[in-house]
Amino acid sequence: MTTHGAHQQAPMAETVLEDGVFTLRAVDPAGDREAVHGWMNDPEVARFWEMAQPAEQIEAYLHEQVASSHSTPYIGCFDGVPMSYWELYRADLDPLAEHYTARHRDEGVHLLLGPSEVRGRGLGARLLRAVSDWQLAAHPDAERVVAEPDIRNVRSLRAFERAGFRKARELNLPDKRAALMIRERAA
Repeated sequence: MTTHGAHQQAPMAETVLEDGVFTLRAVDPAGDREAVHGWMNDPEVARFWEMAQPAEQIEAYLHEQVASSHSTPYIGCFDGVPMSYWELYRADLDPLAEHYTARHRDEGVHLLLGPSEVRGRGLGARLLRAVSDWQLAAHPDAERVVAEPDIRNVRSLRAFERAGFRKARELNLPDKRAALMIRERAA
């Protein structure tokens, strides 16, 4: 797995779940643009990500993410089939840090479950748990993983809670009202 910028990640080991094997791989902006474009333009996803854009703009966005100094984009695969988009980032270096009391080495996670058939089955919580476990293992000096899903996204909030995150408070971000979700290392 390729890593980018200052946010270096060791490769994620395969995570064996009861119904399949989950892996993360580096995003290929050109190769993944059609899948990510389709997911971002799904009305249920677009409602919260607000990135229902043409494929060329999605590819440009993916290139920006690959070039980021504090965020690394991944495609999540279940039994080898792409099914999710992830951004794992240093939350303490992100603009998010201006909206909460960030700690040194806070890790952050954004998740998009792609195809509609993978949503609503409890898979998101299991994947969030596996990925946040990996983030904490890869960065022993990080004490927690944070996320900021839209407060209207009840399914996402439930998934984070089931994965061991707790809602710390609500945030007024430039583009949304969000729930600051935190998973402490000890959780």
